[in-house]
Amino acid sequence: MLTQAFTDYKHGIRPSGPGARDLVEFFETVDGKLRISDAGAPKATSDPAVRNLMSKRAASLHLGAANYCWFTDPSRALCLKLAGTPTADKPLAGMCDSTRCAQATHHQCHRPVWAEQAQTLRVFIGGLSRRQTTERHRLGAELARIEKVITDIDASEDTASSPNGKP
Repeated sequence: MLTQAFTDYKHGIRPSGPGARDLVEFFETVDGKLRISDAGAPKATSDPAVRNLMSKRAASLHLGAANYCWFTDPSRALCLKLAGTPTADKPLAGMCDSTRCAQATHHQCHRPVWAEQAQTLRVFIGGLSRRQTTERHRLGAELARIEKVITDIDASEDTASSPNGKP
């Protein structure tokens, strides 16, 4: 998964989510080490070389159906803060709120999960009676949050199709 995320980065497809900036900065560092050797000659970007440079980060990766958790710093993990266990050595996937955690990223492979959840909410909201305004409002806010994640994932793909990988 990490190699795929790096390959996407190399093709201009950036992650989205609160942890995206940190991950892109990490990939830029790895990319810089792969491109230039001490003599200034380009280095090969073979998979083993990438894996070697990214092995520490790979150990911190926790896969989720809707996001990747880059659990590099327990003190920054929202799930641990919410659970009151800030010194735990692994994330609490069941408490993950990837739209707010500084270590979570969303990638193209996560889009179908978010799109399905959005569709389910639309159907559910459509079935609410007019009197259920509080529930309609709560679910509407959740739908807006999900649609923003989808928009951000789509924007990361659009970045890849524009010149120089910039929107």
